[in-house]
Order: sequence, then C-alpha cells, then structure tokens
Amino acid sequence: MLSIGHNESSPMKAAPDKLLLAVDLAGTFVFGLEGAVAGVRGNLDALGLMVVAFATALGGGLVRDLLIGSVPPNAIRDVRYGLCAFAGAAVVFFLHPFVQQVPEPLLVLIDAAGLSLFAIAGARKALDYNIPPFSAVLMGGITGVGGGTIRDLFLAQVPAVLRTDIYAVAALLGAALMVIGVRLKLSPAAMALVGGLACFTLRMVSYHLHWNLPRLANN
Repeated sequence: MLSIGHNESSPMKAAPDKLLLAVDLAGTFVFGLEGAVAGVRGNLDALGLMVVAFATALGGGLVRDLLIGSVPPNAIRDVRYGLCAFAGAAVVFFLHPFVQQVPEPLLVLIDAAGLSLFAIAGARKALDYNIPPFSAVLMGGITGVGGGTIRDLFLAQVPAVLRTDIYAVAALLGAALMVIGVRLKLSPAAMALVGGLACFTLRMVSYHLHWNLPRLANN
C-alpha cells in the first residue's frame, strides 16, 4: 500500500510517496501550462506569464499545505514544483504562435487533466496528515480549484469556479472517491485512477453539455 507515512513528530522525515509525488508534479506542469495560456490571452508580458503560471500551478497546494500543517509548503520546500510550473510557462512562451491557435476544447481538456491530478493528490496528502475524511475531500477540492481562482483574480476576472460549469463539483467527486477508497483499504493507485477519471469525465461532460449549478435569477 502506498503511503507517505506521515509522522506527526517529524513530518519532514517521512518517506515520500512516489505515486503522489508524480501526480503532484504532473498536475503542477499542466496547471503551469494552462495558467501561462491564460496569461497570453490576458496580454501579459514574460514576467506576468511566470507569475500567473506559478500561482495557477501552486496556489491551491500552498493553501492546502498551510491548512493541514505541512509547513513549509511543498511549493517552497521542493524546487521541483517551481521548476515544473515555470517549465509549463516556458513551453507556452516559446511556442507562442502555436498557443494562439489552440482551440478552446483542448484548453479545457488540459485544465480538466490538471484538475483531476490535483484533486487526487490533495485529498491523499490530507489523509496522510491525519485530516478527517470530510475535510480531506475539501482539501482535494481546494487543491484543484485554488490555483485557478487565484489566476482569475490576477487577471481581474470573476473566478470561473464560481460561475461556469460543474468545476469544483468535479474536483470534489474525484477527491471523495479517493478518500472512500483509502478508507476502505482499496489500492491507492487504483482509486487514484478511478477518482481522476471520474473528475476528468464530469468536467469534460459538463463543458460539452453546458451543465451548470443552479443560480438565482438576477432581476
């Protein structure tokens, strides 16, 4: 069974979970890429792209780590996270002409992939820090949507999670399946796959079918 093996007396000495690390770094790169694309469309300069990419890729994880007591956060402690975020931004910067032609459905697909990876990694890390299951699901959701929320605020937009698609719900679904699987002592790798696919599928289906949560009419 994969486990970070968190030890409250010495969390820094805990053996890293290779699966969790791989998922976390992959999500960081994907969200760094997606954040930089948003920066290009917001007409930001090179520094702006890096800042938005970093915030998109690592903002949710920073908030999660502070809430569960994992300090200093991984984004600060482990240079690989920052490098993955900046690598995503660099891909966008150097392939700018191509990025401008990327269709919106492909951008949504990239975003859905990052959302799925982060929701799973966030929930799993919360459990490894002995966070109760319900709160662990919330931590998965925060990890998935936190960076995008910060990105939208940087770009002076109402965060997409508050107005379009079933975005946060997809993250919470993936996180919930991961938490349920771990609590039932099922294979963490299998549940990461199941939860990630569920999150990804719901995000993509809600985009294509224009599903949204109910809202009050603004008369």
